[in-house]
Amino acid sequence: MPALDRLQAKLGLKAEPEIVAISVDPVSLDQLRAFYSIVGISNLAIYKGDQAEIFETLGILGLPTTLLIDHDGKEIARLIGPTVWDASEITDQLSSLVAISTSAN
Repeated sequence: MPALDRLQAKLGLKAEPEIVAISVDPVSLDQLRAFYSIVGISNLAIYKGDQAEIFETLGILGLPTTLLIDHDGKEIARLIGPTVWDASEITDQLSSLVAISTSAN
């Protein structure tokens, strides 16, 4: 989460793509806000969803799973497992994927 927060900070708060981290933990929004505060997350919006529904709808088998979805709602990339989201090679790959997706439309 902190690496995703740093990546969103690099991209800017109104950036496209926007990073959408969805909590599927059985906690309240107040608990999520407290977690964000404790961990120092300030660049990500708080989203919460039902784990079973999200897993089924998106075809997720486990966490963490990351989907890159274009403006038309089409999945253009999927990463299963953790990664260092703010590493330069990751930001370069994301920029390439976004550029490819944008030029394909």
